[in-house]
Amino acid sequence: MLLSRMKPAVAGEASTSSNEKKRKNKTKKIPRLEDYLNQRDYLGALTVLEFQRNGGVSVEHADLWIGFCAFHLGDHKRAMEEYKALTLRPECPVEVWVYLGCSLFFLGLYKEAEEAALKGPKTQLQNRLLFHLAHKFSDEKKLMGFHQNLEDVTEDQLSLASIHYMRSHYQEAIDIYKRILLQNRDFLALNVYVALCYYKLDYYDVSQEVLAVYLQSIPDSTIALNLKACNHFRLYNGKAAETELKNLIDISSSSFQFAKELIQHNLVVFRGGEGALQVLPPLIDVISEARLNLVIYYLRQDDIQEAYKLIKDLEPTTPQEYILKGVVNAALGQDIGSRDHLKIAQQFFQLVGGSASECVPLSAGSAHLHVSR
Repeated sequence: MLLSRMKPAVAGEASTSSNEKKRKNKTKKIPRLEDYLNQRDYLGALTVLEFQRNGGVSVEHADLWIGFCAFHLGDHKRAMEEYKALTLRPECPVEVWVYLGCSLFFLGLYKEAEEAALKGPKTQLQNRLLFHLAHKFSDEKKLMGFHQNLEDVTEDQLSLASIHYMRSHYQEAIDIYKRILLQNRDFLALNVYVALCYYKLDYYDVSQEVLAVYLQSIPDSTIALNLKACNHFRLYNGKAAETELKNLIDISSSSFQFAKELIQHNLVVFRGGEGALQVLPPLIDVISEARLNLVIYYLRQDDIQEAYKLIKDLEPTTPQEYILKGVVNAALGQDIGSRDHLKIAQQFFQLVGGSASECVPLSAGSAHLHVSR
């Protein structure tokens, strides 16, 4: 066998050449962390880092890289745990507090995220994080302050576009995305963001055209395929949308829990509320539209009390939420003869109807999930 061979089977020169090739091939097969990171293969990078950590191999800033990879893989809980452990060390880099704040933000722990971020250095990343937190806290004064600190760089402008989107300023968001796209044609994901904005503006055919540009390069994108299905729902019907969603079902990984929840939610909408009571209640705190769609389901069943219980504590921020809360209060006011509820409904309708930019028709509920960036 080859491992027991002590002498070359052919001439020395040829053998040396062969051995060199083997050594080169072995070298090529050794995975390098830098290669994975450059390719944005965060799962591969994380695998290498964990293998090295478990094997006792010392890698500079390994814990920082593990947190970084976990964060970019969407495992924000793992990232939080890594960064928290780092903050307990006396030699911890001060910027880790901001990284921890970002992880806490994506876990919905906004107060804790702010506390962590403020312990970090004043950087553009910290400013962007505090900018988004001010939006979550509905603190307009702080929001404007952090807004003024934004610079004309891609990361800051994307952050601004995100806030515009979440505040229903879709055209402003589109303008920013298109400007960045003109300068960076390879930022393909921005086409999805533009398509999302057009979807929100009810330009479903335009949304499809923009989305197609991205799907040509990334045909298995969960967000893009979901949006395509939602466009079909608006342009055609639930059956056409469900057909499109089957492509997403086929490619979804068994470990991709978020995709499963998204599919389950949207199938309920595409099927006109079928299975709502089984699917939507557990998703109320996971997918924002789940609560609204469950309210609509109860309204259709004339179960006004249950609809009111679900929406009474909701602070509306979008036209759809204002309108739906107005509809529920109007229905309850008529049902129990309450002038107070009718007055509240009137106030909600006037808030939306009095704004030309926010005046939208009542729909049967959104089949589309808002994307956090």
